[in-house]
Amino acid sequence: MPVQSHDGGLTLTLGKSSARILFYGATVTSWKSSDASHPDESIERLFVSTKAALDGSKPIRGGIPVVFPCFGAPSHPEHSALSQHGFARNSVWKWDGETVLDNENGVSVRLTLEPTPEITAKYKKPFHLAYVVTLAKNQLSTDLHVKNTSTDSDIEFQALFHNYIHAPAHEVSITPLKGLKYLDKVDTSSDGLKTEERDAVDVRTSTDSVYENAPGSYEVKWPGGGIGIKTKNLKDVVVWNPQAEAGKKIGDMEDGGWERYVCVEPGYVRGFEKVEPGKSWIGHQTLSLL
Repeated sequence: MPVQSHDGGLTLTLGKSSARILFYGATVTSWKSSDASHPDESIERLFVSTKAALDGSKPIRGGIPVVFPCFGAPSHPEHSALSQHGFARNSVWKWDGETVLDNENGVSVRLTLEPTPEITAKYKKPFHLAYVVTLAKNQLSTDLHVKNTSTDSDIEFQALFHNYIHAPAHEVSITPLKGLKYLDKVDTSSDGLKTEERDAVDVRTSTDSVYENAPGSYEVKWPGGGIGIKTKNLKDVVVWNPQAEAGKKIGDMEDGGWERYVCVEPGYVRGFEKVEPGKSWIGHQTLSLL
């Protein structure tokens, strides 16, 4: 079966590739695929901490959490009662039992989220979210559909795919970011935006950089492997790895976990996207093996 429902989520299968999605947070917690060097082996492409809570008690440390409607600490007046990164990653999404796509080219499903009493207590705007996850050969795509179901007011939001890419952190390089303006959230002495001067960005030291007006297509490479990321309607990208000094302070991060991933996170997080009543917005990314 290309789509299997299990307690708490779904598993998509296509040949030797697979993806696992939890209803909690609509978080993709696994993407396995073979490659030219390992044609008969399905290799995990995402990192999830062994200390991550998978019981719905807190957002999952790893995989691909969905950030909506605010990135980081809330800065919009309408988001003031929300916790960091909003409510999408720690709400239970619904699946209608249908498969969106099922053929030799790919398999995909759609999860949805609408206001619940818990959400409405902190966020008053009406909305409908749909999250489509598509597994193809050597590819994984995620699409976030945001519909403003209000009849009389805009909604303003931020959105981001928090990709934890399984990779040797001290050997990765991310391109092309040279020349972009970015907010360095580690260097608190910095006033305003910096300009990226490196041909390839690394995370050998603690890194938390928010690049604005980015190209929308990136390559994350390391010796023997790599992931390409292509996006639509996600004008910014975040590169994050805490390394040991900050990583040891993260309660649900396994010891040394920061050595085994890099977060490259496409999103709309510098400023706010606006959607008029009855209109929709779609943010898309495709992760591909290089």
